[in-house]
Amino acid sequence: MRFGILLDHQYAPGDDLRRRLDETVEYVQHVRDLGYDSVFGIHHYLSSLSTPQPLPLLSRLVDHSGTMQLGTGILILPLGHPVHWAEEIATIDQMSGGRFVLGIGSGYRDVEFSAFGIERRTRVSRMTEALEVMQQLWTGEPVHHEGKHFTLDGVRCSVLPVQRPHPPVWVGANGPTGIARIARQGLPWLAPSNVRRNWAVGNLTDYREQRRAAGFDERDAVFPIHRDLCVADSADAAFAVAGDAVKRSYGEYVQYGMDFFESQWDAIKAKALFFGSPDDIAAKIQDFADAGFNHFVFRAQWLGLPIERSVEIVERFAREVMPRFRP
Repeated sequence: MRFGILLDHQYAPGDDLRRRLDETVEYVQHVRDLGYDSVFGIHHYLSSLSTPQPLPLLSRLVDHSGTMQLGTGILILPLGHPVHWAEEIATIDQMSGGRFVLGIGSGYRDVEFSAFGIERRTRVSRMTEALEVMQQLWTGEPVHHEGKHFTLDGVRCSVLPVQRPHPPVWVGANGPTGIARIARQGLPWLAPSNVRRNWAVGNLTDYREQRRAAGFDERDAVFPIHRDLCVADSADAAFAVAGDAVKRSYGEYVQYGMDFFESQWDAIKAKALFFGSPDDIAAKIQDFADAGFNHFVFRAQWLGLPIERSVEIVERFAREVMPRFRP
């Protein structure tokens, strides 16, 4: 069982970003020393919140993260060119000594696609083709590609990743069609944080069946999931610590057409969040692990929550929950 941290590097407009990023470095050092396995950054452009970009941030964290995996959770792949992504990611993989995990997704915010001049309806095909091109580039051989979105005429990637044939690729998706596509590709499906338990478990079961049907075995397979985490003396105590902050963070999504975060908040609060006592959290992890999930990536930061509270959460999890799942 592996445990990671999702950095929530989104801040109120006008916040002191240099201070917040320095806090992030210290937070990652703390997470490293507590024995976590991975740390991930998020990706958005033109957000309502000040959102530093993940690849520069992860580059800064290379020397502060020990042996943890570093990754994107997720990178909106359709918004960039595969040559750009391939060389940027290979560079970070080199800098980290082969610790990078490429989490990707197709995106959903209209403002991003409009600003880049990309038709939103093409996002899935662009993501699929971009990944195929990147994988070709990472071979180090000349790439000739004539596709729907990209054309390359014998170009060769100047930087190759340490990990061969390339860094691990996890793919986010929030619907059965996307999950089935990921299964047919044999790639790990990164389950989202805000979905209810039965949805996550049911879709993981379907994904695994479709993956096996496509000819992929499960030896060393990764089944990752995002969850929001707050460990306290009880569920009520956890919500007293972070309930307002997590609701505030999810409330930011409403302006992007995701109004169910407001209309269905009580259900999300009750069934999607890992908030509670150490025994409560351990039981939730065991339940999800029994269903097949084996890499939990926890967010313990939310809009307006002091970093000291986030540190307390990850410390208590490492002290009182993590050892139950380690030899």
